[in-house]
Amino acid sequence: MRIISGTQRGRKLISPEGQHSRPTSGKVKEALFSIIQFEIEGRRVLDLFAGSGQIGLEALSRGAAYCLFVENDRRAMQMVRENVEKCGFNDRSSFLQNDYASVLKRIDEKFDIIFVDPPYASSYYTNTLKLISTFDILAHNGIIIFESKSDLKLPEETETLQKGRSYLYGRTMLTLYRHKASDTEH
Repeated sequence: MRIISGTQRGRKLISPEGQHSRPTSGKVKEALFSIIQFEIEGRRVLDLFAGSGQIGLEALSRGAAYCLFVENDRRAMQMVRENVEKCGFNDRSSFLQNDYASVLKRIDEKFDIIFVDPPYASSYYTNTLKLISTFDILAHNGIIIFESKSDLKLPEETETLQKGRSYLYGRTMLTLYRHKASDTEH
């Protein structure tokens, strides 16, 4: 696993071993950052279900101002911290080791980009969407990106959020959400 582009391009990251984690493939990561390439510079990022932290680190490498890494697993969070240190992004990173629902309920800041990549066989997708909507943590012109299995059916909307485009990459799907009031779609 490596950083694809930006200030840390080519930097090798510590990656998890075994089946407990499912890192985003290089192909999907490259596609994801192509989709949002003009929305990263200077933005505040939330990497929910961070795993090794590779998505948040890629965003920081490409110019994001700040990233909050959220991961429930202690060993994975240690890996995130080591990767952040390796990349020299300590001054632009924060860490919360806790359950995603607890974190979303207590965050009192807004994010421009929210990456959501929970375990595929879970009900976390819909619940995460509801919590983000309910607690209003997405900045007005922000974007939420869900990574899921290609056959997952996500809701078209919540009270405040509207589903945008979905992109298929083999058995992986990236789905975008924005505020209903936002008339821009990417």
